[in-house]
Amino acid sequence: MEYTPALKNKYKEEIIPALMKDFGYKTVMQVPKLEKIVLNQGVGAAVADKKLVDLAQEELTLVSGQQAVQTLSKKDISNFKLRKKMPIGTRVTLRRDRMFEFLERLINVALPRIRDFKGVNTKMDGRGNFTMGITEQIIFPEIDIDKINKIMGLEITFVTSANTDEECLALLKEYGIPFKKQ
Repeated sequence: MEYTPALKNKYKEEIIPALMKDFGYKTVMQVPKLEKIVLNQGVGAAVADKKLVDLAQEELTLVSGQQAVQTLSKKDISNFKLRKKMPIGTRVTLRRDRMFEFLERLINVALPRIRDFKGVNTKMDGRGNFTMGITEQIIFPEIDIDKINKIMGLEITFVTSANTDEECLALLKEYGIPFKKQ
């Protein structure tokens, strides 16, 4: 039997019927779906120390289970001692099974490890996508705390096919992301 992530099965069996009922969709194709998850980590201190970007890239690769790439600066900014095409961050885009596996680890393991966690903010972007910030990368169990040089945060963007923020919020709530109570 072929392996499929639990959240992928949950989407097919529970989330699609629930959203069709809530929003009155006529076909399954109208139901919004999670298209990709993008992890992004800016390393501002990399201007002074180039090794920080390499370490961030390794950590993001460990967390996501997929090779992260370095992002380069687009222009010179003399006040920040920044030159064009200097590595200043890392990012990785997850799709399909890896995306569902990461989302499951995020919901069940990483988010509960945040100190004083009261839920995720519900601020959407207006186009049916959602970005949440994480202040410490050490909430992920894949990262060994003893080998950390610097605690850095990262952004996680959930790109959905939803047309409105309301649909996106309903979809992500069905997946089990713990949002703050309004």
